[in-house]
Amino acid sequence: MKRFDVANMTAYGHDQREKNVLCETREFKMRVIALGPGESIPECEMASYVIFVCVEGEAEVRVSEDRITVSKGQVVVSEPATLSMTTHTGSRLLGIQVTKGNENERRP
Repeated sequence: MKRFDVANMTAYGHDQREKNVLCETREFKMRVIALGPGESIPECEMASYVIFVCVEGEAEVRVSEDRITVSKGQVVVSEPATLSMTTHTGSRLLGIQVTKGNENERRP
């Protein structure tokens, strides 16, 4: 078991996003996403579901052609798609990418 303080942890820019990974298993990858006012994340093709939990601020999440604004305390669940994100005011989110583990392997 691990506990993370997403609201207060250091977050690196998109060019160093691998440093923002909090936990990674075969089933999921979890990272903190922090954007300053006017910053964005470029389009990224995701082959799996992604869950975004907004911890601070507000961000616009683009899922293919659809757009949705997520604010503090809200969650967005995206099907596999082309994703991007932008914020006018700044935001901090927890991103969880759902991956598939070995379906033949059972966990106790």
